[in-house]
Amino acid sequence: MIDVLVAGGGPAGLATAIHAALAGMEAVVVEPRSTPVDKACGEGLMPSGAAALRSLGVVVDGRTLRGIRYLDGRRQAQAAFRDGPGLGVRRTALHAALYRRAAELGVEIVSGRVDGVRQDRDGVEAAGLRARWLVAADGLHSPLRALLGLELPDRRPRRYGLRRHYRVAPWTDFVEVHWAADGEAYVTPVGENLVGVAVLSSRRRGYPDHLADFPALLARLEGPAMTPVRGAGPLRQRVRARVAGRVLLVGDAAGYTDALTGEGVSLALLSARTLVHCLLTGAPQSYEAAWLRLSRRHRLLTGALLETRRHRAAARLIVPAARRMPALFGAAVHALA
Repeated sequence: MIDVLVAGGGPAGLATAIHAALAGMEAVVVEPRSTPVDKACGEGLMPSGAAALRSLGVVVDGRTLRGIRYLDGRRQAQAAFRDGPGLGVRRTALHAALYRRAAELGVEIVSGRVDGVRQDRDGVEAAGLRARWLVAADGLHSPLRALLGLELPDRRPRRYGLRRHYRVAPWTDFVEVHWAADGEAYVTPVGENLVGVAVLSSRRRGYPDHLADFPALLARLEGPAMTPVRGAGPLRQRVRARVAGRVLLVGDAAGYTDALTGEGVSLALLSARTLVHCLLTGAPQSYEAAWLRLSRRHRLLTGALLETRRHRAAARLIVPAARRMPALFGAAVHALA
């Protein structure tokens, strides 16, 4: 019998399968899309995420990131990472590297889709396969999460993200977060002559309209756009639980607050390791509490920033406050990193 069947072959699913294989478990991934898969995301890995990749034996080319910089057009504040660098890497390059590593370890990757689940006391059946455990790593709008009744309603304003790349030499080795009245723009160096620019907002507008809110940034994007605009959202996903019998949720499927602090992939990689550890120790039910502990700082800090963002007068104070209190800003960046 398969030990771990993974629904979804994105970074979270592949990382789960790699951890399982490294632990001597048989892992099979079910994924309907061909590799590599692109997705609208900021493409910046926090130092913890970069370290998690190395622990998996994954090698990927990218740009070293030294910290995070906030800008609002007139002011700026920045904080360097204290415990090593982060990594700016194209989503497609990250996905391809994880796929190669999984294949090296003998992980079977099956073309298909998990759209139904049957489970009993000894195992679970899905996609015509039987396994001891099923891991739902099927994304932000996880069909398995919905099928299992694990979603919770959310009445807060919805936020959406858009991203594309520009052929321009990176002008910084920091992730830049540009703040405006109706959203943020995230600039991540991902190559020698390539930067990714993602915008987040609760307003549904076209990508050029969003970029117009950031004239200083727009002036730097002299090179041509290299990729089409990709979108994602609504971002916030509330989840009742991350364990349902023999099914466990990981990555965006496990719940999502917002991309504002850029921890999505890093948290997914770390959660995958925690999930497999819980299975190995015979304590799958402990994964819920472990996930809550692992994500606590991210949820609290991201939630606090989002609440501040909801009030325009308070939002205008974010960058000035970070500039006037560098120690506090540095501590927040360190906590997230």
